[in-house]
Amino acid sequence: MTLLKAAIIGGGHIADSNHIPALKQLSERVEIVAVCGRDLAKARAMADTHGIAHAFDSTAEMYKQCTPDLVVICTPNTLHYPQTMEALEHNCHVFCEKPPATTAQNARDMATLARQKGRTLAYNFQLRQTSEWRLLTRCQTDGLMGDIYHIKAHFLRRRGIPGWGSFTDKTVQGGGALIDLGVHVLDLALCALGYPNPDQVVGNTYDYIGKAGGKGLMGNWNPDTFGVDDAAMAYLSFPNKASIMLSASFALNTQIDKDRNLELFGTKGGVRLFPFTLHTEVAGELADIQFPYLDEVDIQLKNTEAFLDACAGKPSNVCTGEQGAILQEVVERIYQSAEQ
Repeated sequence: MTLLKAAIIGGGHIADSNHIPALKQLSERVEIVAVCGRDLAKARAMADTHGIAHAFDSTAEMYKQCTPDLVVICTPNTLHYPQTMEALEHNCHVFCEKPPATTAQNARDMATLARQKGRTLAYNFQLRQTSEWRLLTRCQTDGLMGDIYHIKAHFLRRRGIPGWGSFTDKTVQGGGALIDLGVHVLDLALCALGYPNPDQVVGNTYDYIGKAGGKGLMGNWNPDTFGVDDAAMAYLSFPNKASIMLSASFALNTQIDKDRNLELFGTKGGVRLFPFTLHTEVAGELADIQFPYLDEVDIQLKNTEAFLDACAGKPSNVCTGEQGAILQEVVERIYQSAEQ
């Protein structure tokens, strides 16, 4: 098997803790040849820590010297579009952190160029690799759910506004809780329905706690410069009458510090995803079926494997460029609805 040469763009925590360790575990398939970051010293330090030969502060120089086969993009949201387009122009496969971009048009352009170049563009929505999600897809295939017609999806933090980085800067992130947290469960909800485009979107966003300040559980933030949504709520309706209720928050006056889950309602059965419980009818009686022996999996490793499978033309459940474009359009429509 020919080793693919991989380059990491972005020298922060996500690259260091998630992507590089996963790629190194797949050393029979891929070799990391370079790290590129805005700060050359930090990029060099990260490369040295992980035994990577090259470090750059210029993507142009990186492509010239290393000619990677694929790039992993771990940079702020506004950089996803230009860096993905540049990588595709260099005929690289691209594994991009979520969200796909900050506008729907950018996400569509990324998907179009990937298709034209014959390259794989995928997004790092790791929850697709959980044992619970894989079990749900088997339940769907086996007909235990029937037709799914409503989904409740939420990713909530009580007081989890990040007190570091650029998470509260709209010019860098493009949004707040919805675009950072909500997209994870939105991706799963859309997946369960076959990734359709909704015909109706109604959304509201809020920033009351973010702008007021208060006790934080993930560091302190500056309420005077808080410029994103600290909570977002949306209702999506689809042409076949299926619907999704979506909730996301950095800060919400609720009981649990962090709560992430999906409830899926079908004509034959329903599922609460974490922990997995199937609500159905057995032998004429209502039944709640639990699955206590699901395996713990390294979801970043599995998602990286899925990306490499897609690059090799093998079956894969990684989030595609086309799906990312649909998701980004939904996010944009929620924000537009909230503004209007």
